[in-house]
Amino acid sequence: MTQEKQGNDRLYQDLARLLIEELARGDYPVGSRLPAERDLAARFNVSRPTVREAIIALEVQGLVEVRIGSGAYVLRLPGSEDAPGFDATAFEVTEARLLFESEAAALAATQVTDEDLAEIEALLHQIAVENLDPNGTDRADRAFHLAIARATRNTAVFKAVENLWALRASSPEAALMHEKARSANIKPVVEEHTAIFQALRARDPAAARAAMRTHLSAVIEGLLFATEERALEEARRAIAAKRTRYARATA
Repeated sequence: MTQEKQGNDRLYQDLARLLIEELARGDYPVGSRLPAERDLAARFNVSRPTVREAIIALEVQGLVEVRIGSGAYVLRLPGSEDAPGFDATAFEVTEARLLFESEAAALAATQVTDEDLAEIEALLHQIAVENLDPNGTDRADRAFHLAIARATRNTAVFKAVENLWALRASSPEAALMHEKARSANIKPVVEEHTAIFQALRARDPAAARAAMRTHLSAVIEGLLFATEERALEEARRAIAAKRTRYARATA
């Protein structure tokens, strides 16, 4: 598999299909562990984030279980009904949000009212409060972004942003990735949202666009960081287990 093979499909889909084929062929029995992420990346000539998205696609379908510090284990073998179907990933949804919401923020800066600003500022405080709760949700974050879309005074823009947030929650792959990110303590950054609010209050379209782009680019980086931290934690645990084993052997 190479970058050129991508065609109209995404690389992680190609990899997920290949892994499902190998599972169906019996290459990995139920209970066995899939090859390590780095090994799959080298074998198929893809990036490690691509491998992670492929594993998430299998995890969503209930084919594998990812155990922190151990790897991905086969839960069941695919049947004829398991023809792979793919939803939008968290990265794709966030990339789309970056495109749409950046322009929405610019438009909102030209239309926003004092009442809108008061609502957006209140939601900014709610985000900070939710971040203090270890079991917090993203309700205030979602409301903040939708309030900005509503401030554009354009129903089509608002519906587009609302639909992207709905897709973020309804796509199993996107929802699982965001759940993993929250488990890694990746939360909405108040300072980034504050910069957006300040640009709106200044009625500065260029600054609002730039602040939203900066924020959503950071969200994408956060998703990458969360999955990378997961991989690093697995490596740390594996090393610790080996040290314990060797210490017992030499005691």
